[in-house]
Amino acid sequence: MAHPLRGVAAITGLGMTPMGRIYRSTNELAAEAVAKAIADAGLRKDDIDGLLINAGITGTTGGGLTLGLQNYLGLKNLRLLNHMNAAGSTAAQMVQYATLAIHAGMATHVLCVFADAPLKEGTSAGAAYGGAARNPQRPKGMAGLYAAAGYFGANTPYALAARRHMALYGTKQDHLGIIAVGQRQWATMNPLAQMREPITLEDYHASRWIIEPLHLLDCCLVSNGAVAVIVSPADRAKDMPQPPVYIHGMGQGHPGDSGRAGSDWETETGARIAAETAYRMAGVGPSDITCCQIYDCYTYTVLVTLEDYGFCKKGEGGPFVEDGKLGPGGSLPTNTGGGELSAYYMWGMTPLSEGIIQGRGHGGERQVKNDVILVTGNGGNLSYHACLILSPHPA
Repeated sequence: MAHPLRGVAAITGLGMTPMGRIYRSTNELAAEAVAKAIADAGLRKDDIDGLLINAGITGTTGGGLTLGLQNYLGLKNLRLLNHMNAAGSTAAQMVQYATLAIHAGMATHVLCVFADAPLKEGTSAGAAYGGAARNPQRPKGMAGLYAAAGYFGANTPYALAARRHMALYGTKQDHLGIIAVGQRQWATMNPLAQMREPITLEDYHASRWIIEPLHLLDCCLVSNGAVAVIVSPADRAKDMPQPPVYIHGMGQGHPGDSGRAGSDWETETGARIAAETAYRMAGVGPSDITCCQIYDCYTYTVLVTLEDYGFCKKGEGGPFVEDGKLGPGGSLPTNTGGGELSAYYMWGMTPLSEGIIQGRGHGGERQVKNDVILVTGNGGNLSYHACLILSPHPA
């Protein structure tokens, strides 16, 4: 018997701004993406009765999006409103909660918005996320051991996680490099991508170290921009302008990071928990997935996520990607727009936006088979995870 949530809602609108060094306020960026999404869905502003907001690294106190976005956009009489932050898993979660609200009769057309503007004129991309490195917290006593050892910022825990995987399973630097090269190949076909110059494995190895074993080309971009998505009931979606992208499955998994001995956060992520829920809801398994849009803040995140969704056994992620199956022409097309490594970094909206483009069949020269699309979101130190299983086919 089909799951009661399978296919009850669909993504009907998508709006995106240019990405990169776009120096505008987050409200302005969000408004542009929202206007595009509403027009894309063939709706009027007054048709929107739900609004879910994600502010990005800019945050609610640094000029980022707040609940005041409702008034900035001129949205009235909303039946659903929230400001959410579960880091990079938020985009998928917004679509999940929109689906639940639609199923419960709480809303009809729910707008999910992300906007961020960490890049400032005259400063480097690294400076946008480098505050902790420039001025780390100085706690006293045992709590100060992390900072004293150089453990702060986003790069450090992911570098340690990758190193742990290498030590346990023999994963090689080349395995991470193959992921970076494959995604850049996809980005060359994406007009919105920030990085469209092809790279080789030699280029990957020549890129500077950030924190070993992570090179510059192992790490995601920094981008200003916005993405807005509209979720609607499936029975209405079929009569709207764009091909509907139906939500067949969804799940979350949050193992946390206790920092205690015995924790396997580096190699056992929340994707394991989310996969079980989503696969069951959608009535599919790993062999049914035709393309993946995986949160790729680092190359290692792609590798370990593939393992935890059952595409290969734990520890076999390196050999699994070795033949280039994730890149153009491969058997498991992954991050077909270039992902966060080469296209743009809009947190979980990066994989979601490409999942929608592929689901609609609008990928142009990068279009791949799109029967069952896995979209994932990740946040924290592999601590927060959410996913969607999308399809152009109604349930």
